[in-house]
Amino acid sequence: MSLETILVTGGAGFVGSHACKALAAAGYLPVSYDNLSNGHQDAVKWGPLITADLLDQSALAAAFTAYKPCAVMHFAGLIEAGLSVREPARFERQNVAGSAALLAAMQAHQVNKLVFSSSAAVYGAPQQVTITEDHPRQPANPYGQNKADIEDLLTGASEQGALRFCALRYFNAAGADPDGELGERHDPETHLIPLVIQAAFGHRPLAIYGTDYETVDGTCVRDYVHVSDLADAHVAAVQRLLAGGPNLVANLGSGDGYSVQQIIAATERLTGQTINPLHAARRQGDVAHLVANSALAEASLAWQATRSSLDQIISDAIAAQKRFVIQPQ
Repeated sequence: MSLETILVTGGAGFVGSHACKALAAAGYLPVSYDNLSNGHQDAVKWGPLITADLLDQSALAAAFTAYKPCAVMHFAGLIEAGLSVREPARFERQNVAGSAALLAAMQAHQVNKLVFSSSAAVYGAPQQVTITEDHPRQPANPYGQNKADIEDLLTGASEQGALRFCALRYFNAAGADPDGELGERHDPETHLIPLVIQAAFGHRPLAIYGTDYETVDGTCVRDYVHVSDLADAHVAAVQRLLAGGPNLVANLGSGDGYSVQQIIAATERLTGQTINPLHAARRQGDVAHLVANSALAEASLAWQATRSSLDQIISDAIAAQKRFVIQPQ
């Protein structure tokens, strides 16, 4: 009996590749569809890779024809919020138009189940410390607006009877595959934990943007969720849809917030290294607190963030950074 196939857009990227590993462990065949602008070919280990762009209609059609997926996981897109402010048209085309092209291809090939990699960026500045899904969507940058617009595309397709979907709004993806097969390798790297680890080993300097927020130590507080926990949630979501379950829009986070200074202190403790960060001005759009309430995902997907303690996240990230990024001195 052949395995059920899941088309994974962005399957060579950070979260997408971890999701592919989790899909394979659950008995599915992940087919990665990635233009490799941000992903890594060597991260595609559990199924075939189609190197193509979402805006390439013929390549999309060929992928659906060749592999006949029963569902899609959609991770592909540009993710750098700061860059989206400088290049909004590029983000709109790649993220929103690309998603619309994917939905059109799905409808043409009668595939009606999709799990979407959304983001807490749809919320913008939080109105409460811990965010639930009914918080207003008020994106603070074009990237967050892209995610909100794509959610609206999914809702519209669903209202027309063409789609059932799960949109998973995750907070700060972090950590790395505990088996050491995958890691975080963005270029440029913009995520705090790998930047802090790289600074600990002298790979690059580290800047703290703002030390005067109303937080425990004046630096921004964020909710970090282990990428393997995210991957498990995506598998649970696709299984929900394949079993006939209804649409779901849900947060994914650990429920705990840690400041920049707390991340630095934990990394110093776990590496035995001293970090001397530079202090810089606040960045436009940064908010003091951003922490998830994930009760809906826990109840709807029988999901728990089991690997998302801060020490586990940073320990796994250290091992991956040493293997994939930091060159031995």
